[in-house]
Amino acid sequence: MEQDKLERYSRQMRFSPIGEKGQKELAGKSVLIVGVGALGTVLANHLVRAGVGLVRLADRDYVEMSNLQRQMLFDEKDVNESLPKAVAAEQKLKAINSAVKIEAYVTDVTMDNLPSLLEGIDIVLDGTDNFRTRFLLNDMCFKYGIPFAYGGAVSSRGMSALFIPGKTPCLRCFINPGEGTGQTCDTIGVISPVVDIVASYQVVEVLKYLVGDESSLRGTLRSFDIWKNHQFELKMDKAKPSCPTCQKHEYPALVEEEDHVTTLCGRETVQIQRKEEFDLNVWAKKLESISEIKLTPFLLRVHLHEGEKLVLFPDGRVLVQGTEDISRAKTLYSKYIGG
Repeated sequence: MEQDKLERYSRQMRFSPIGEKGQKELAGKSVLIVGVGALGTVLANHLVRAGVGLVRLADRDYVEMSNLQRQMLFDEKDVNESLPKAVAAEQKLKAINSAVKIEAYVTDVTMDNLPSLLEGIDIVLDGTDNFRTRFLLNDMCFKYGIPFAYGGAVSSRGMSALFIPGKTPCLRCFINPGEGTGQTCDTIGVISPVVDIVASYQVVEVLKYLVGDESSLRGTLRSFDIWKNHQFELKMDKAKPSCPTCQKHEYPALVEEEDHVTTLCGRETVQIQRKEEFDLNVWAKKLESISEIKLTPFLLRVHLHEGEKLVLFPDGRVLVQGTEDISRAKTLYSKYIGG
């Protein structure tokens, strides 16, 4: 890297654990950020400003007004133009640092396209909003031997950890599929500072790893509540012996069937069939504070402020009414049902 191009990183290089050597290391690294919402925009902003050589972005959603409270790369112009988040972020990031290569993919990250998104990538950062995608990232990263920087934020609570294949346990050792509470930013809210803190914890561990200072890695799963002033660290020194990912190398997310998604012809409706059943009374209480609902013994109908409707059935079916766009339906499902 030429000396004049290093000038923008002069303050970062004066930080001795990075220095000029570390800065040059960063310029040769590539990262994948999955999800370019609240966490993802902070992650991308830090890494592009830090001078990571290639930042690849993947997100299926577009910018909405309610995003602006915490998704720091977006503005009202992006909302008015209904720009995909990956595209809007790419435009902002290129203006921030033209020396960094930005690749934006407007896509729903799946088992099928994730391998191509991982090509040439040194580390993956979690900017997602649901555990189904997180477990997919976890299992694929451990299969391919790529570190996975996990992060999650909702309400005033946050969690983060860096999982490294062959050196640490994986996400499944600490969180079991199906343990989700159904709480999302759209159901119980989120404050912007917790997003910034989680993403910053993720990035600092990623920077340590990318410059080769692995002795300084935290080695814990950190959780906290910044409103209630709670913090807890769980050491990542022991894997769960029965873990199907990092111990048995079975990678369940890569072999199990995903929720079955079907477009209902002529009805402007997408049906999502999940494996778990719904307790309609429980979900009515979760959703009544944010939406107009109608509960019957047979179904729960939810009128969303976006204009679409969700219809939940006890057998685990969800109808997303008002769209035939599968990506849009998945986005609404993740917002309000989680995963």
